[in-house]
Amino acid sequence: MEEPEMQLKGKKVTDTFTESISVLANEPSVALYRLQEHVRRSLPELARHQAAMQRQEVQSQGAIYTAEYDRSARKKLMDGSVYFRSVEGLLKQAISIRDHMNASDSPPPPID
Repeated sequence: MEEPEMQLKGKKVTDTFTESISVLANEPSVALYRLQEHVRRSLPELARHQAAMQRQEVQSQGAIYTAEYDRSARKKLMDGSVYFRSVEGLLKQAISIRDHMNASDSPPPPID
């Protein structure tokens, strides 16, 4: 009669032990520990990616600034073409006047 009773007590002990192990394995602090392990392993890689992205952002901002500056300079040159044409016309007038004055200051060529 002792054997079935011992088996029942043994089963109770193993069931209780199994339940305790199950509770311990699924306890929130264990989950937090695993989460901490995961973060510790993956954080350096994420930090490297973030640094690389920041470097690329700085390079992109520099390129964008350069392109905008070039576009602005080109637009100003195009807008200034009116003034360049005006200066060109004035220079042509000045050259014409100089040539006319030089022609009137020189004596007429001798006739043979």
